[in-house]
Amino acid sequence: MNDIYDIIIIGGGPAGISAGIYSSRAGYNTLLFENIGFGGQMMLTDIIDNYPGFPEGITGFELQEKMVKHMKKFGIKTSTSTVTKIENIDNIFIIHTDQEKYKSYSVIIATGAKHRILNIPGEKKFAAKGVSYCGTCDGPFFKDKDLIVIGGGDTALSEAIFLSKFAKSVTIIHRRDRFRAVQSLVEQANKNNKISFLFNHIATEIKGSEKVESILIKDLIKNDIYEKKIDGIFIFIGLDPNTNFIDKSLLDENNYIITDCNMQTKKNGIFAAGDVRSGTFRQIICATSNGATASEYAGKYVDELKGIAYK
Repeated sequence: MNDIYDIIIIGGGPAGISAGIYSSRAGYNTLLFENIGFGGQMMLTDIIDNYPGFPEGITGFELQEKMVKHMKKFGIKTSTSTVTKIENIDNIFIIHTDQEKYKSYSVIIATGAKHRILNIPGEKKFAAKGVSYCGTCDGPFFKDKDLIVIGGGDTALSEAIFLSKFAKSVTIIHRRDRFRAVQSLVEQANKNNKISFLFNHIATEIKGSEKVESILIKDLIKNDIYEKKIDGIFIFIGLDPNTNFIDKSLLDENNYIITDCNMQTKKNGIFAAGDVRSGTFRQIICATSNGATASEYAGKYVDELKGIAYK
C-alpha cells in the first residue's frame, strides 16, 4: 500500500471506462477496479443502435471490447479486487478491498445500478432475445409488435407510453389493483389506444425457442394461469444502485449518489459517474459523458491538492 494513485476508479461500465480513458490519457496514475467484467448494463443489450458512430448498430459485447481496448491503450492499471470500504485520512483516500488496501488522492465511483429481476423461468434465458429492461434502448426494434410491460411505477408507465410509439400493442401487467405512478402518467396511458392493462396479474414464466414467443400470466383474483403470445417483454420493477460500501451521507433516499454538475459528491475528492448517480438519464452516452467530466474535475482536484502539498 505504499504507492499513492492520483485517481482510483471503482467500476468498469461505460462511465468507469470513459473516466479511465480520460484520466490515464491525461497522465494521471490511475487504477480501475472491476470485479465482475467490463461493460456493465450494456452487456445485457444485444444491439445498440443509438450510440454515435455506429449507424448499423453494435452489440453490447463489441462496444465493451472497443472501449476497453481504447482505455488500455493508455496504460491504465486494473484490478479484479472487490472494494468494501472507502476512508479518508489526511487528504488521502484508503480503498479497502477483499485482498488489500490502496491509496489515492481522489476517487471516482462508477459502480452503476442493477435492474431488479422477476426471477421467473425464461427471464435469464431470453435476456436480449425479447426480454429487455430499457425501452429507450430496445423499443425501436419492436416496430408493429405486441409487447408486455411489467411494473406499476412511473418508469413502467412512461416506458409503456414511449414503446407505444413503435409497437402494435402494449399490455401493462401489474400485481396490484392500481398503479403507483403519478396521476399524469396514468391519464396519458389511459388515453393511449395502444395500451391496455392487466391489474392483479403477475408473470410466471417466459417461453420461446430462439426468442420470446409467449408468456404465462397468473390472474391473482381467479387464481388462473394462462398463456399469451407476445413478441417482447419489458421489465420495469425498479433499479438498485451498487452503493452498499458507500457512506450513507453521500446518498439520496434511494441510495443513489448525490453529485453536482461536475460529478463532485458532498465529500471533496470523491466523484461519481453513470447510473450510480442520483437523477441521471441512464443511457450509455450519458454515462461516458459523466465519466469524462468526473475525470476532468478529479484531475483538477488532484492538481490543486499536490500544489498545496508541494509548496
